[in-house]
Amino acid sequence: MTGTGLKALNWAYCTNGFSGHRLHEALEILSELGYTGAAITLDHGHLDPFAPGLSAQVSRIAGLLDRLGMNAVVETGGRYTLDPRRKHHPTLISDGAERRAGFLNQAMRIAADLGAPVVHLWSGIRPEDLPEEAAWDRLARQCEGLLAAADRLGVMLGFEPEPGMLVEDLAGFDRLRAMVGGHPRFGLTLDVGHCQCLEPDDPPDCVRRALPYLVHVQIEDMRRGVHEHLEFGAGEIDFPPVLAALAGYRGQVAVELARHSHAAPQIARRSIGFLRTAHDQLGEKGTGQHGRDGDSGGGVAGVGAVEGGG
Repeated sequence: MTGTGLKALNWAYCTNGFSGHRLHEALEILSELGYTGAAITLDHGHLDPFAPGLSAQVSRIAGLLDRLGMNAVVETGGRYTLDPRRKHHPTLISDGAERRAGFLNQAMRIAADLGAPVVHLWSGIRPEDLPEEAAWDRLARQCEGLLAAADRLGVMLGFEPEPGMLVEDLAGFDRLRAMVGGHPRFGLTLDVGHCQCLEPDDPPDCVRRALPYLVHVQIEDMRRGVHEHLEFGAGEIDFPPVLAALAGYRGQVAVELARHSHAAPQIARRSIGFLRTAHDQLGEKGTGQHGRDGDSGGGVAGVGAVEGGG
């Protein structure tokens, strides 16, 4: 419980924001700061999914998570994990989609071995030579295959709408979910900043709309119309109403500042301080709208970096 008697949320941090640290170091720091979860991005530096001896590495990290009392989600947004020359390539809708599907199947196996309940994924950008309807059909077929594996392994898929990709908003997620028959293992990863960036509704309303399907949350500050992940207080989001809308959600609320690894420990410390303050304000001021002046946003300013689609 927090000081206000409200149930604490499951604060987590995306390890892509600790790219200058070894994974075990990042987890130890996050635990010391009070985070209860880690969203582990599989990549060259952190649980490389194609590295020799991966099974032993996963076993060690699972043991460390257990010792630290932390939970995990597996994220798959590494920029050059599959292709050293093309960011996020191949995707589930591009040529070579089988490689992305193979990687996601590997991610699900790793998640099962870690005891992580959720594997995150996204659609990718539609190739210029692929008609839109064909892209949707290809994506749905790939997701159906992944869901069969998710059933076998007992994990959830957390699909993230990403600005600029084929599925970029909640309406797109609803369409894709219907195309896969509302499969019970097809859940939603909601990035709160993306709601501010491009959704027609404000972030708290987006959260309430998402709750029935929500399995993972990423959180950071952002401005309208600009896909730029910012430290809390540097954007336009009013966070206490967002956190109020998450009442009853028990998955991770994971800070995603992938381009802030240069000062990861300090930024992670400021981030959890901001979120705790914003959460405490719910008990002090209720769950109505809060302004951006004074201390209403937790009083933490930050420096952003252009995110450019992750």
